[in-house]
Amino acid sequence: MKKVLLWFLGILLAAVIAVLCIWGREIATIRSVHSVGGNPYLYQMEYKASYDLDDLVSQDIDENAELLDYVIGRIGKGIPIKMKSTQVADENGEFSTMNCTSFQAAKADGNGFWYGRNYDYFKNPTMVTVSRPKKGYASISVSDMSHFGYSLEKLPVKFLSKLSCLASLYAPVDGINEKGLCTSIMALPKQASQQDTDKPDVGTTIIMRLWLDRCATVKEALALLETVDVRHDAAVGSGYHYMVADANGDCAVVEFDKEDGWKTMIVRKDPEAKYMLVTNHLLSEKYYTTEPNQAVGNTHSKSWWRYETAAAYLAGHDGTLTFDQAQECLAQVHWKDLVWENGTVEDTQYSNVYDQQEITLALRNWNDYDTTCRFSLAK
Repeated sequence: MKKVLLWFLGILLAAVIAVLCIWGREIATIRSVHSVGGNPYLYQMEYKASYDLDDLVSQDIDENAELLDYVIGRIGKGIPIKMKSTQVADENGEFSTMNCTSFQAAKADGNGFWYGRNYDYFKNPTMVTVSRPKKGYASISVSDMSHFGYSLEKLPVKFLSKLSCLASLYAPVDGINEKGLCTSIMALPKQASQQDTDKPDVGTTIIMRLWLDRCATVKEALALLETVDVRHDAAVGSGYHYMVADANGDCAVVEFDKEDGWKTMIVRKDPEAKYMLVTNHLLSEKYYTTEPNQAVGNTHSKSWWRYETAAAYLAGHDGTLTFDQAQECLAQVHWKDLVWENGTVEDTQYSNVYDQQEITLALRNWNDYDTTCRFSLAK
């Protein structure tokens, strides 16, 4: 009997060791998931598992379903795991459109720049992911957890329910890296880039992960952009443009020309300007208009009103803001109870102010402007 017990314990120990060897880093990552400040809809995770962006880029993944399959393969390592996105577009591609505001502005004390960002979307939980890759820059990124299967009814409260959180590494919608490079994404209805050359394909959020991991400056980010084809998942019902800004004050908006093979269009910040701003309409000279036009932007979310309102606030402060003013600029254009035609309600899911010198994030969740949650790369 004693020999049988020892044999059983030996098998059990071997199994535990095998699991830890195979999934040890994933388990450590999952164990790090926790709610922030007791908020059941705001989470933080320290990503400790390994990942390989070169391998990801080589897969030519340009659809969300393909990305989730890839993530599942990396996590499961042969074991089948279920994971899906809860993002759904209607037949017109209108109801999946997130409506956002981003800006870079000089600090009032002259010591660097703020990067502000409102993420306006339906009510979903939010994940803040800290990543420290062996090859690449450490970063803080923020994800809408509906992109990898969570909702207000499905939250990562138990160990197994946290498994899908591992996908957040591949699905940032904004973030900052250790060099102070910031990036964010803004939606453009029915303008899903379908770049198609002999370059590797990267999907909607993967280009942002590449920027965060590999680029210290806007110049480097734009150079990296030239090495890939950016392809948005047309099935989601939206295209996108991006803002990328560095700690030196350089800033650019990346857009794609729907009338000319989705060629990249870059709008640069004026070197003499103290701020740059983008909402949900095209800024490139070919398409830019001061009048709302559904062909070049989101009129339902009042993109042009938000742009004018935030621009007036920034200009009124000569493009230089204190931290409180950076938060106030975002508050000026936040959404609360924006009702869509199908009856769904959109709010500002979160408002972020990144400090590009201190490498910190100040996040206010779901229009709670009395509570600021702070994150940094400092251990």
